[in-house]
Parts: sequence; C-alpha cells; structure tokens
Amino acid sequence: MTDRRLMLVHAHPDDETIGNGATMARYAAEGAHVTLVTCTLGEEGEVIPPELAHLAADRDDTLGEYRAGELAAACAALGVTDHRFLGGPGRWRDSGMMGVAANHRANAFWQADLDEAAGELARIVREVRPQVLVTYDENGFYGHPDHIQAHRVAWRAVELAADPAFEPSEPWRVAKVYHTAMPRSVMYRTEEAMRERGAPFLAEPVDDLPFGCRDKDVTTEIDARAHIGRKIDAMRAHATQISVNPPWYALSNNVGQEVLGVEHFVLRSGVPGPAGPGAPVEVGGIGEPYDREDDLFAGIH
Repeated sequence: MTDRRLMLVHAHPDDETIGNGATMARYAAEGAHVTLVTCTLGEEGEVIPPELAHLAADRDDTLGEYRAGELAAACAALGVTDHRFLGGPGRWRDSGMMGVAANHRANAFWQADLDEAAGELARIVREVRPQVLVTYDENGFYGHPDHIQAHRVAWRAVELAADPAFEPSEPWRVAKVYHTAMPRSVMYRTEEAMRERGAPFLAEPVDDLPFGCRDKDVTTEIDARAHIGRKIDAMRAHATQISVNPPWYALSNNVGQEVLGVEHFVLRSGVPGPAGPGAPVEVGGIGEPYDREDDLFAGIH
C-alpha cells in the first residue's frame, strides 16, 4: 500500500503528542499523510510555568492562542504538516473538566451540536480520504467531556462521510477506526520503575488513575521507539501543559508517567490485519508473543 493516509481526532493541543506522538512521527517519517484535527484550543488548561500563569482563563484568557503556537511547534517536531482546528481556530471552546462551570458555556465543545461538529469533520474526512482514523473510546480515555465529545463527533463524522446523502462531494468510507489505549501492564511497570529509580514526579498508584485498559483488549501495538526523540521534542513544545524529564513526564498534577515509544490501540471498526511477530521486550511491551497487529494499516490494500 503506497498512499497511506492517517487521521487523528483529538480534543486539545498536547493530547496528540501524549497519546499518539511516537506513532504520528513514525508514519510521517515513513511517508504516510498524517492529518491531525484538534477540536478546541485548550483555553481552560492549567498553566505549569509561573511566568506564563497570566495566560490562564481566569486571568488574561489568552491561553488558547498560545497553545495553538505550541501545537504548531509540536507538529513540526513530529513531522506532521497537515493540522486543522475543527471548524477553524476557536470555533468551539475547551469545556474544562467534567462538572465545572465552563461545561455550560454556549460555545463549549461539550455543548456543540453533534451533527454540526461532525459535519465539519466529515468534510475533512472526504477531502483527506484517510484509510485509518484514531480517536478516543466512549469514556474519552479518562472522562474529560471534550474527549467524550471528540469520540462522538469522530464516529458520527465517519458515518456522514460515507453517506451519499451528506452533501454532494464524493463519499468516503474509513476502513479502520481505532481508539487510543493504555494497557494496565504498562502502567504497573511504569509505577514500579518510577519508585525504584527515584523519578522526579509523583508515582501515583495505578489503581487510583482514571484510565487504563485490560491487556487482552489491546488489538494493536505500534513500535515507534526509533522516533521517541521527536515525541520528547513535541512534549517540550507543549511547555504550558507538560513537564518533561526523560524518560518521565507529568502534567500540572505532577503525577509522573513514562514517555512511551510503543503506543497501543484498540480496533473498533474494520477488519483486523495479520498479527505482528511478537511483542517488544523493551518500552511499552509485555514481553510475550501476542496476536496484536503491529501496523495501523495492516490488512488494508
């Protein structure tokens, strides 16, 4: 397959790098067309560097514009040249964490009309014609309202893009849809390594974290360790949101996580391709033979 096109739908700037940065860098380096669609500017994010605290929503409220610049730098680090904001920059605003007042803003992404937002994305799908689309699971990976909405919008957009009744442009059917995933075995290994090696961030017990999936649910494992340097550079570009001290990083809660060069996915739509030869023993792998794909495009001709 020569003309590979991958689309990723993420809620805020930095989500793409944390969850899929190594994968994006690998496919971009291999010549695939990688398209990133970000649904908000991330205006409600917490700011880590004290000297940039004035950008926050409760002060100057200019964080979104600043994070757009961070995202541009991160995409450059990953080698991704096709990036879009859903509906244009600022069309929908960051909704904040679940249960906060920002959820109820009229322009919050959480309040977006599903067909309107999905229609915007469906037009991009028809333009780009990706064989593979990556987004979050039904819980938005960890329960953030914008992540949940991104999941809903992505799935509805896939339906609309394939529907001949949706606008006169040529329909396009996405062959495979994946959810980004984090196996609990990787999380337990990270927690243990952080405690043993004295990581500079907090090592919160895995069972207290609001994400993670069963290893047997993971269908696909992408080994992009050769591109982990690009992922680290992209993380550093998101300086308002991420503190980086390789091989660890932390968000504003200072809870440490590992910068992974092997990233995991769950195939939720489409036909699985042939399994890879075996799980990597190093970063991100479980060290045993497995029946997982090792390529998001596996089985697509």
